Amino acid sequence: MMLPNLAPISELYVSYDSAQKLKHEAANLVSWDLTPRQVCDLELLMNGGFSPLKGFLSEADYDGVVENMRLADGTLWPMPITLDVSEDFAAGLEEGQDIALRDQEGVILATMTISDSWVPNKAREAQMVFGADDVAHPAVNYLHNTAGKVYLGGPVTGIQQPVHYDFRGRRDTPNELRAYFRKLGWRRIVAFQTRNPLHRAHQELTFRAAKEAQANLLIHPVVGMTKPGDVDHFTRVRCYEAVLDKYPQSTTSMSLLNLAMRMAGPREAVWHGLIRANHGVTHFIVGRDHAGPGKNSAGEDFYGPYEAQELFKQYQDEIGVEMVDFKHMVYVQEKAQYFPVTEVPEGDTVLDISGTELRRRLREGLEIPDWFSFPEVVKELRRTSPPRSQQGFTVFFTGLSGSGKSTIANALMVKLMEMGGRPVTLLDGDVVRKNLSSELGFSKAHRDLNIRRIGYVASEITKNGGIAICAPIAPYTATRRAVREEIEQYGAFVEVHVATSLEECERRDRKGLYKLAREGKIKEFTGISDPYEEPATPELRVDTEGVEVDNCAHQVVLKLESMGLIAAQ
Repeated sequence: MMLPNLAPISELYVSYDSAQKLKHEAANLVSWDLTPRQVCDLELLMNGGFSPLKGFLSEADYDGVVENMRLADGTLWPMPITLDVSEDFAAGLEEGQDIALRDQEGVILATMTISDSWVPNKAREAQMVFGADDVAHPAVNYLHNTAGKVYLGGPVTGIQQPVHYDFRGRRDTPNELRAYFRKLGWRRIVAFQTRNPLHRAHQELTFRAAKEAQANLLIHPVVGMTKPGDVDHFTRVRCYEAVLDKYPQSTTSMSLLNLAMRMAGPREAVWHGLIRANHGVTHFIVGRDHAGPGKNSAGEDFYGPYEAQELFKQYQDEIGVEMVDFKHMVYVQEKAQYFPVTEVPEGDTVLDISGTELRRRLREGLEIPDWFSFPEVVKELRRTSPPRSQQGFTVFFTGLSGSGKSTIANALMVKLMEMGGRPVTLLDGDVVRKNLSSELGFSKAHRDLNIRRIGYVASEITKNGGIAICAPIAPYTATRRAVREEIEQYGAFVEVHVATSLEECERRDRKGLYKLAREGKIKEFTGISDPYEEPATPELRVDTEGVEVDNCAHQVVLKLESMGLIAAQ
């Protein structure tokens, strides 16, 4: 009798012959180009990772999931899996219509039969799923500022899985993992979820978890989408591979999970458990503050440290996976080994390095002790995160028209070029408009697109070790945040708010733009008929009233020195 966790599970793919026929027929269907997050969701829908879902949630299922973590039929499911689209796209669709779902290269992955189309209450979704309608939460920010306004629901017919060119030998579907466990004779399997590199404390806790559960160990890291600012998955997988031989080969395996995390804390833990049950595991390590996104707008943690463990325990029988408590491991100096923090001998010295402290040490090129991590892991992290003085970065000026952004940016460019060492590129608002965005107008949508183009170019400059100086108005908080997140994957983002008053900007106005705006001859003019959302916490705020340009540029140079981005002169 085959154990339930090892038996094959149903997938949403059709046969090869049917897929070829569907590909041909789909040429006549309306197509939706999936976002990166939607590609992750579709892959796990098609391969059974999101079983029992047969497609994107209907409105009734969505309402049940949001309100009480259950589908309309009562099945436990804590996370809304919805196909969000634009209003324009949704307007041309009708119930029962088939659409083609394509990746960003236009390759068809599946078809979907539309059963529902609705405009969700996103504030309600944020409150119920993430615990707060607070855009400091990355998934709430995504919900309000990136996701489409309309949700589509309906069953999916899988044609082919998304193509991955990286680490192909490490990517397993639920059925491939179940077959692997059957082949090795594994019956009890404990999974370790991670989105961070593995250090010695992680190795110790996974050893202990496997021993406690009397199970084999599956290291199952997420390589889809994690939290902005996390270490990229290429670096993380190289780190995992570097320490895999520290584990007994016959008892440990690693597989990559192409999941788009939501960082939803307690609900996410339950969701992770259901996904791992579909992959054939029997036990799951639930961490302290599991899948927590960090601090909210008030500077407090979004979730309590043990909320995820408590919720998982409440539902573990229904999930079908037993929870193994994540024990916070600390290094005890006198014993030269790791202990759970609750078992440290009285009077002994505890050593620990937080994630923030690790990033600081990498940024400043400081030592990372052997007791904390493996030399192979540190080497990989240093390759990707060299000291800040060797990284590219972006200085992003924002402020009203006439505030002095371009003048300071030009002065800063000259000062940085005088220092030498890295190429410097100035992306001035007017110059970008002329060369990169000449076809755009000044509506909110077009201004957002212009800033995102500037951000994209700046991210490429930063990624390749250069310095990008940007000087657009950039009036909207959400757009500036999106640019920051894109750039911070590769280097520092230094936001400088040129906080010159509206009155002073009008007084300086050589082009007469403010006068025309007040007369209604220029529509949607920032500061007059359209808002300027001041940055709440820029890295630097400068006011140009009564202050020389050279002094303002020097303030920026001093800030860059204090952040370790340039050497002190």
